[in-house]
Amino acid sequence: MDIYYHIDHNGEGKYTEKMSRFLAFAVHINNADEAKAIIKDYQNLYHDARHLCWAYMLGPDMTEYQLNDNGEPSGTAGKPILGQIRSFGVTDVLVMVVRYFGGIKLGTSGLISAYREAAALALEDAGKTIVYKKIDAIVEVSYIALDQVMRTIKEEEGIELLQSNFDNLCTLHVRMREDYAESLIGKMRKAEGVSITLT
Repeated sequence: MDIYYHIDHNGEGKYTEKMSRFLAFAVHINNADEAKAIIKDYQNLYHDARHLCWAYMLGPDMTEYQLNDNGEPSGTAGKPILGQIRSFGVTDVLVMVVRYFGGIKLGTSGLISAYREAAALALEDAGKTIVYKKIDAIVEVSYIALDQVMRTIKEEEGIELLQSNFDNLCTLHVRMREDYAESLIGKMRKAEGVSITLT
């Protein structure tokens, strides 16, 4: 399948356990550098909080991730946050949980449960939306055979024209759904003298 999921919009959640307050935020991200910049912003915003723990997941295959317990006992914060991201089935997302300590220790299991619950609330609030895996290609075709290629781009599902340069030899930058690419490339290749390079 060429589908995966993003959060639909940024989400928030609030959870209280034995007077400790947990504020959770789910934010869409495009890369690790963006995640780090957002974490820094939230650390400045909630500088008076005891902890700001987080986890993020990146990529359509959900293989790139990072987590941080930020001073909480190892495995009690970042791991349950990441677990909720996996459970929710979304990627390209950063989930942060800010903790204001209420004076009563929660213990290992209490912390795990609280961070898990707070992260889940933010993700539920964010919702999810379907995203399709796509691949790009450069199509080179003579002006004479251009109509045939353009017909495929206009009429077929799962392909969009990103950029074009019309000359004696026309260059088109197209983006296709991964599942449809083989069929679409086959149709475009029927045009005389067409050259297609995946990028």
